[in-house]
Amino acid sequence: MTKKIRVGLLFGGKSGEHDVSLQTAQAVINALDHSKYEIQPFYITKEGQWKAGQTLHGPINEIKQLTGNEEPPSLDNESRQGIHFLFNDFSSKEVAVSDEAGQSDKTLDVVFPLLHGTFGEDGTVQGLLEMANIPYVGGGVLASAVGMDKVMMKKLFAQAGLPQCVYRYFKKSQWLKDQAYFLMEIEVAVGYPCFVKPANLGSSVGVSKASNREELLQAIDEAFRYDLKVIVEEYVNAREIEVSVLGNDDPQASVPGEVVSSNEFYDYRAKYIDGKSALIIPAEVSEETAKQLRDMAITAFQAIEGSGLARVDFFVGKDDGKILVNEINTMPGFTPFSMYPLLWKESGKSYQELLDDLITLAFERHQERNHIQYTFDIS
Repeated sequence: MTKKIRVGLLFGGKSGEHDVSLQTAQAVINALDHSKYEIQPFYITKEGQWKAGQTLHGPINEIKQLTGNEEPPSLDNESRQGIHFLFNDFSSKEVAVSDEAGQSDKTLDVVFPLLHGTFGEDGTVQGLLEMANIPYVGGGVLASAVGMDKVMMKKLFAQAGLPQCVYRYFKKSQWLKDQAYFLMEIEVAVGYPCFVKPANLGSSVGVSKASNREELLQAIDEAFRYDLKVIVEEYVNAREIEVSVLGNDDPQASVPGEVVSSNEFYDYRAKYIDGKSALIIPAEVSEETAKQLRDMAITAFQAIEGSGLARVDFFVGKDDGKILVNEINTMPGFTPFSMYPLLWKESGKSYQELLDDLITLAFERHQERNHIQYTFDIS
């Protein structure tokens, strides 16, 4: 009998996107081929504590099977056991985990970090896994960090020649020091209406639309609840088109899809709660526009040195058809409402095949990096 691949799933996390991550984890667990994989879940609480669960050999009915008691645990030795246990064993590729029988001779073959937002999608967990020399799904440290920081992302997009909307950004310390200057900058360069966002967060958490100065000030205060850097972008009268990217050095792009939000803009509720937003797949665009979108998605992916997967979001002007790249997501959601897997389904790749490919890409990237020599002998 062929040995199953042991997949470590990281989910939850100390992030504003904690609940989104739980939805993604349940969807991935139920979609993986359990005849090929056995799953070792690692739940990270909102307080940042790690809990290793029992090995899974089949689908689950609800996420509570993984999270258990949601009451915040006390900071004693027992509650820290998960992360302490992982750090002890991350010094080698072999991460021992206990199954239901209490055995601990099994090891993780690959890790799937299903973490959205800070402390997960931003390069922090990726750095931990790099140091532990464990294969993992998705972008590396650089791509993850840049993909999370909308300001640095936009700077790299500009370097790659990708067209973007007008924006301004500032840190909290700068804002507190000179609000008048930044208000002038926004009103002159960006104008109203505009969108205010935390620079390092996703799933539209903390995002607001401002149509006047009073709303702008409220929106900036809201965004600073979630980050120390805020970005303000111009409003563009455009359709929201998304393209999924899959691969490492030779990435492929899916057909484009369009999001028609149930709310004024595609906010958190429209994405994950009401389920009323329409996803038009494939998007109703010309073949020429579709090709431009796919080409630009790959350019954006390569601009941040992406690997594994990403979803690239665009604006396509309703009046002039002009294409602007909005942002890239290095760990897009896999919820029932998520665009990423649906775009690949339309492109001819099932959800299960997609997950197989992502795990294969993780092994390929890890093997390639293991050929790098990190020491230098001058003798």
